[in-house]
Amino acid sequence: MDSSRHSVRIGIVAIYKLRCAVGVRQKKVSVHDLEIGMFVSDLDRPWHTTPFPVQGFYIRSLDEIRSLMSHCKTVEIDVAEVAMAEEYDEVKAPVFARRANRRNSQNVLQLPPIAVRSPVRHDVASSLRKELKLSANLLGDARKALDYVASCIKAHTIPDTQRLTRVAKEMTASIIRNPDALLWLARVREHDDYTYQHALNTSVWALVCGRHLGLQEGLLTHLAVGCLLAHVGKVVLPKEILENEHCLDVEQYSLFKTYAERGAVQLEEAGMSRAVVSIVRGHRERHNGSGFPAALKGDKIPLLAKIAGLVDHYETLIEPRQGHTPMTPAQAVSQLFEQRNIEFQEDLVEKFIQSIGIYPTGTLVELNSGERGVVVSHSPTRRLWPRVMVMTNRNHEPLRTAKVINLASVNEDRTAQEMLQIEGCLPFGTDGLNPNHFDVTGTESRWNLKKLVGG
Repeated sequence: MDSSRHSVRIGIVAIYKLRCAVGVRQKKVSVHDLEIGMFVSDLDRPWHTTPFPVQGFYIRSLDEIRSLMSHCKTVEIDVAEVAMAEEYDEVKAPVFARRANRRNSQNVLQLPPIAVRSPVRHDVASSLRKELKLSANLLGDARKALDYVASCIKAHTIPDTQRLTRVAKEMTASIIRNPDALLWLARVREHDDYTYQHALNTSVWALVCGRHLGLQEGLLTHLAVGCLLAHVGKVVLPKEILENEHCLDVEQYSLFKTYAERGAVQLEEAGMSRAVVSIVRGHRERHNGSGFPAALKGDKIPLLAKIAGLVDHYETLIEPRQGHTPMTPAQAVSQLFEQRNIEFQEDLVEKFIQSIGIYPTGTLVELNSGERGVVVSHSPTRRLWPRVMVMTNRNHEPLRTAKVINLASVNEDRTAQEMLQIEGCLPFGTDGLNPNHFDVTGTESRWNLKKLVGG
């Protein structure tokens, strides 16, 4: 097996550890023998040279078979369906994060690809070190502004949203300059308030995705504000519902579903822009019409609301929360890909995965050398080989000084047996791994991250 195929195989193992190995074997078949419903686990060429954004997927249309035929001669398929592993307990997931019936073809909705009018190319204009300094206080400012708006709505008074909008503009500018800095700060930020952390992280994911799509700066700001305020309607719901979102009965869930409309109405009264209100109202709509509050379908859902809904769902899957076993980012990416053209539009799912990578910035990982670290940034063209800040040795003992490794550069001239690969994702907080103890910008600096950003 050549080096590219070996790299792909490692990636498949990392992404699909959630699938049990029992009863499954791979079989090489001609692309002309493929059928809808088969699970493609490997190709006869490197994955990053194809339009498929993750390693492994179910075939759900003839168009996907045609695409495979145009790129490959043979593929490997899983010859048996498999059960979910115990790493992710779906029963304990929030009710809105549980999987829909993926194999029901009636749920699949195919639309033309999303076309962004006059897309903008946002080049990186700031180094990670510089942007970390510039954006160090942004998330804290956003939290304070969001807290103010929520308290006003809870008190049934009209909030002044200008402060939150100003912070969102600064967040947008930061993501445009460098998409990794604010994402890094959001991922490693330690906070015990789920509601606020969810809103902040979701807005950053949305900005990274929107930047990749080429949205103009004004639209990106609307997107950030909408994601920050998407759950503001929950402040008027009973506390017991918010604390038990994963196990609501029918009556409670009916009440829970009113939060999107409640928030939208409150923001309309506050004079918020139509774009932001549409995000708040529509972020729980789903591509196949299974969402709420209006059960909108396909192109009836505004683009910004589609993005907000996708990133909101992704954050729900990966965030630690009491009573909810989080997925690793790789597992969440896998689930999103399985939901293409069901709950989320296919090309939007692919663009989001391309924008964040299979191992997003801030993801704890273990290398095949036994060393452990955190992803600092990724390359859209080398999805399995990001830059990793290594924090332990092969015996999992913490290093005094972290070292940042660019896996793409390290593996450029190595054989398959010599390659340094990501073996898999680790839950945040594994064995006390804390990226804040190290300097993310390099190995030589004596300054840690806390000193770097002035915290």
